[in-house]
Parts: sequence; C-alpha cells; structure tokens
Amino acid sequence: MKLVLGIDGGGTSCRAAVAGPDGAIIGRAKSGPANIRTDLTGARANIVEAARLAFLDAGRDPALIPETPALLGLAGSNVGTYRQQLEAILPFRRSVVESDALIALEGALGEADGAIAVLGTGTAFMVRRDGQVRTVGGWGFLIGDQGSGGRIGRDLLEETMLAYDHIREGSPLTAALLAVFRGNPRDVVEFTTTAKPGDFGGFAPMVFEYAAKGDTVAEHILARGVADIEASLGVLDLRDSDPLCLLGGLAPLLEPRLSQKYRTLVRPPLQDALGGAVAMAVRLFGQDRGNADG
Repeated sequence: MKLVLGIDGGGTSCRAAVAGPDGAIIGRAKSGPANIRTDLTGARANIVEAARLAFLDAGRDPALIPETPALLGLAGSNVGTYRQQLEAILPFRRSVVESDALIALEGALGEADGAIAVLGTGTAFMVRRDGQVRTVGGWGFLIGDQGSGGRIGRDLLEETMLAYDHIREGSPLTAALLAVFRGNPRDVVEFTTTAKPGDFGGFAPMVFEYAAKGDTVAEHILARGVADIEASLGVLDLRDSDPLCLLGGLAPLLEPRLSQKYRTLVRPPLQDALGGAVAMAVRLFGQDRGNADG
C-alpha cells in the first residue's frame, strides 16, 4: 500500500497525518511550531518529528519516511525563498510546500467555490471562484496578521505599557497582564525581545476572557481586530451564495463578533487543514511510485 504524508504547520504547532492511497488517515501526530519564515531550522525539526510520530501512531516504521511523498501547508511559505529552501532539506521522497491557507481552503471546501478566513496565531483570507484563487493577507506578524491571536496578544502588551505610563486608561485586564510579569514593565520588554508570534498569541485568551466581563481595554482590542477582519473579508467581494468557512483556534471566539452580513455566510468546513493537505497529497502523488507498506 502506498503511503502519503499531509502536514499542516503554523505558528503554534505542526500536525502530520499518514494516509493510504484512498486518503484514509491511519496515523496522526503533533509537534511544535512550523512557521518557516520565523524559524526555518526549528520548523524543519518539528516537521520531521511530527512525521515520525505520525508513522508510529499508524503502527508503521519511521524508516519509510524517506520513501514517502509529503504535501506541506506551512505558514511563512508565501514570501521569499523559504519554501524552496525547506523543500531542499526535507527527508521525504518528494516534498511540495504550499501555503497553510491553501490547504485550509482545500480542507474546508474541497474543490468547490467559496471563501475561508484563517483566524489563528496569524490570519489569512482566501476566495476561490470558477477555479481562480485569490489570497488576501498572510503577510506575517510584523506587517500583517491583523485580527490574529498574535496581534491581539501584542496589542494587549502595548495597551498595558501605555496604561503603565498613564498615556491611556488601564483596566483590570492590563493590571492582570502586568501581574503576569511581576508588575515589572522591564520584564514585558524583555519578553518581547525574543517572543515569536505564537508567544504573543498566548495572551489572546486573556483578552477574550476579560471582554466577556465587559473590560473596556479588551473590548477595544477586539473591536479593532474584528474591524480588520471584516475589512479583509470585504476585499474578497463575497456573494450571498458564497459559503464562508472560519478556521483556526480563534474562529469560535470571533464569529459571534462579526456583523450579520458575514455570519449569514458562515458554513462548517468539510474537514480541517490537515485533511486538506492529505487530500492534495493523494491527488498530487496518486501516481507516485513510492513506498510499499508490507
């Protein structure tokens, strides 16, 4: 039996699935972050580890990995030459790297038309119409990812420092965040020196928690994030008949905050991004003469 690998790598984690030629998943695993723009070396290590663990979960020998083709949807692959650099150093029989948004689109809609909003550590938006795909956003944490967990967490740190300096009004949320750093603003600054998007995103749940209590700073941060998300959705020029799938860890928290215009378009995804990676792998590598699972 021929095996394929589907891999979904983002700023928080990397998931891998081993599947047979029919796309049926027989093993899954998860490892650390795999944003290839943020940390190419670390991403490669986590990709390989997730693949190894997925083979073990499937009851298969990881020694088959070099004989197995892989389709990878990875954060950070849409800019620069990171994609090509990674493909050259992966251990798989064939390695094809796509964006994490593209495998999310495939998972959510199959090959049908519609749109997705990826709302996780980062954000990206994609629409497919008559086979043509258009992407909005996905430019990374420093100059993009508006409305993402990373940006929401970063905004909380910014608001906390502004409140500490009495430039803006603080709130129970900013007080709670400063307490995490022992009340020392210098520790906040030190954290930001080496923090990656996923580290900033770790503070996003606090914002939603305090927003539920009516915290003014939390509401301000989320209102700005939702406005950015809706601005991106607006550029997709969605029709009333277009299904919209909200994906990523923040999707359930952000959906109720969207305007009715977009909530009425929301449909559940057919499957997740990892399933999309597997489906694309089966389609792409269907004729590949790789491993034989004895």
